[in-house]
Amino acid sequence: MTEETMELQCLLPLKGVVNFRDMGGLATLDGRRIKKGILFRAAELTGLTEEDKTYLETLNLKYVFDYRDNAEADRKPDPMIGQAKNERIPAHTEDQISAQASSEEMVKREYYKLFTKEMFINLYAKLPIQNASYKRLMTLLKNPEENLPLVHHCTGGRDRTGVGAMLILLTLGVPYETVVEDFLLSNHALEDFHNKMFDEAGMHVSEEGLARFRDALLLQEDYLKAAIDSIVSTYGDFETYLSEELGITQVIRERIRDYCLD
Repeated sequence: MTEETMELQCLLPLKGVVNFRDMGGLATLDGRRIKKGILFRAAELTGLTEEDKTYLETLNLKYVFDYRDNAEADRKPDPMIGQAKNERIPAHTEDQISAQASSEEMVKREYYKLFTKEMFINLYAKLPIQNASYKRLMTLLKNPEENLPLVHHCTGGRDRTGVGAMLILLTLGVPYETVVEDFLLSNHALEDFHNKMFDEAGMHVSEEGLARFRDALLLQEDYLKAAIDSIVSTYGDFETYLSEELGITQVIRERIRDYCLD
């Protein structure tokens, strides 16, 4: 499946936000598919138009789950969408920088120099381990009848949301190769968003520095692989991680699948 095909199938027709996708439709290893209209992923939601909100209210969302830290959320707070509960638990630890810092912040703190492939690989390796944000996300997933439909999001809907999406999709039995395809779709969905960042960066760094920044910022399979490798190196396999880190036993996992899959 091409990126364009995946995008047409899962991107919602919203005007004020980017990378808002329905996670439904993906096939699982046992031949079933994730139901449409119950699991969504997105970038920041502040820009939702009134028309967008009216559209989203038809989804009957029960939770808007936000991975952003205090500074990000204070600058661009989540709007209310129908009767959905807004919940925010930062996914970043204090030593992790946001991939969506403003250009002014990047210049002031020399963030551009920190944006390397190694930084992203280290970031992704840390994210899924002992993270209160993902523990809460998956706790919500344990009771799908009560807590879905749900949208989870960060600022760009790519890094923190990408790891959260990986955890959900693998739990539902989606093949890892498909999870990677879904992850990399953010490069396509965020093309304009990324290009704006590159244009801003280009005013402050050399061509060589900009090339390094561009190469590091665009999502690549190695980043998500760092997250799954960290899980396997810590717990031995994904199933043990689900049970010991997230409290999702095989029985609970099957119940989640029965609800979320067709």
